[in-house]
Amino acid sequence: MIKPGTQSGLPLRLAGLSKNYGSFKALEPTNLDVNAGEFLTLLGPSGSGKTTLLNLTAGYIEPTAGEIRIGDRDVTHTPARHRNIGMVFQNYALFPHMSVGENVAYGLTVRRLSKPDIARKVDEILALMRLDGFADRPIQQLSGGQQQRVALARALVIEPDVLLMDEPLGALDKQLRRSVQLELRRLHQRLGRTTIYVTHDQEEALVLSDRIAVMDSGRIQQLGTVDDLYDRPVNAFVAGFIGESNLLPVRVLSTSGGQASVDVEAFSRTIAVDAAPGTAPGEPARLLIRPEHVELGQGGDGVVAEIVEVIYLGELTQLTLRLESGQTLAARQITDRTLQAGAKVHVSWKPGNVRAVPHSPPKPTKTEKADA
Repeated sequence: MIKPGTQSGLPLRLAGLSKNYGSFKALEPTNLDVNAGEFLTLLGPSGSGKTTLLNLTAGYIEPTAGEIRIGDRDVTHTPARHRNIGMVFQNYALFPHMSVGENVAYGLTVRRLSKPDIARKVDEILALMRLDGFADRPIQQLSGGQQQRVALARALVIEPDVLLMDEPLGALDKQLRRSVQLELRRLHQRLGRTTIYVTHDQEEALVLSDRIAVMDSGRIQQLGTVDDLYDRPVNAFVAGFIGESNLLPVRVLSTSGGQASVDVEAFSRTIAVDAAPGTAPGEPARLLIRPEHVELGQGGDGVVAEIVEVIYLGELTQLTLRLESGQTLAARQITDRTLQAGAKVHVSWKPGNVRAVPHSPPKPTKTEKADA
């Protein structure tokens, strides 16, 4: 086994990778570089293309076009069994007629390692996964969390160059899922395997990832760190998918140097804001205000609103506000018991905390299309 604390994965490069089923484009031409030892999450709704991308990487389906490289090897048309990739499925795909140890040893047996080497590696990975003494246990006697760890052990014991995981925590209850998320993160930090993880769970992606690729309509909408995606989303889809958002329709009047002048109908005023690339006059756009950036006061030149709902969350309070235009806003404040439904407040914000974003991603040009 690789010694804990060492980087033990290879970089992965996808170049112009695409998949069509007849006229349906499951994955648009996509470029993606995953660094050695990185934990990258593919995040998006059902049908966004994330599982297609994962299955292409694994070698379970053939691409329509493009190239897949692991380290310095071109594996585009290499059979899955020869790519040295570990895979953890949503349903774990464990063999019910085999014991825990036999399941974990399966990949090593296929690789025809000696029995002493197999036994040693199985013992090492089971100890790492906190499954000591489970080698002879039937799979049916394990809990969901234990089965998940067996599936992960089976994928890791072959020392894969890249580890792929397709919504592996989807079958676990919320409390157990949170515990296993933290365990996965610690394990990745310890082993350093290059990992691509598929999920539609935003919180899971935030907990686990070094970087996140947000996908929709067969394209990567944005790739970046959690801070990039939360603070600098490139369009309304990403803004709405990462974190809670207020997205108000606006008319873009002008743009210059990363700033925009926008007419906000809900506020009955024109304001200057930061603007995402692609925000342009004549194109549909939204004004992004995160709930924690909505500031409340009793006077000043803010926008007048009525508190229509108050939900106490302990230290924080979630508020629903109705503007005079009829538009509602979500706000999140440090708990203040004086804030009651029916009260009038003045809504304001700091200029750097609001952002204009395109309503939808711009259509790629011919030169940009492969970089989608």
